Amino acid sequence: MQIHQLQRKTPRSKPKRVGRGGGRGKTSGHGHKGQGQHGSHGIRPAVRDIIKKLPKLRGYKFSPIRPAPMVVNVSTLQNICKEDDMVTAQFLFDKGIIKSKKDIKRGVKVLGNGDISTKVTIVGCTVSKSAAEKITKAGGEIVTA
Repeated sequence: MQIHQLQRKTPRSKPKRVGRGGGRGKTSGHGHKGQGQHGSHGIRPAVRDIIKKLPKLRGYKFSPIRPAPMVVNVSTLQNICKEDDMVTAQFLFDKGIIKSKKDIKRGVKVLGNGDISTKVTIVGCTVSKSAAEKITKAGGEIVTA
């Protein structure tokens, strides 16, 4: 029997782990100079590509990034408001329509989806034209701060 004829009694429980590059000296099987020579650091991050795509012309301005206001429909106000209530962002937060304090800072916009028959006063919120018509028709008013 020769050494190349030896075989294991039991088969391997896990497959043989290959391609780790250890113990081969100098570059350890990764070659010379290039993107793939470092294990996990070979490919540049996606953020860098985004930065490189930004325009570099003098005087270029981005449109201001403002968070969109929270949207509340007139039908929602009909369900939660009583007669002569003052509707503010804090009022909507207390009623649970606005979920977090950060959303109060975003502001509130009242839209005209649905109907309202309750007389309410809207304070410090932006209101669409259709919502303004429905609120004034119901006897309410809109106060812009």
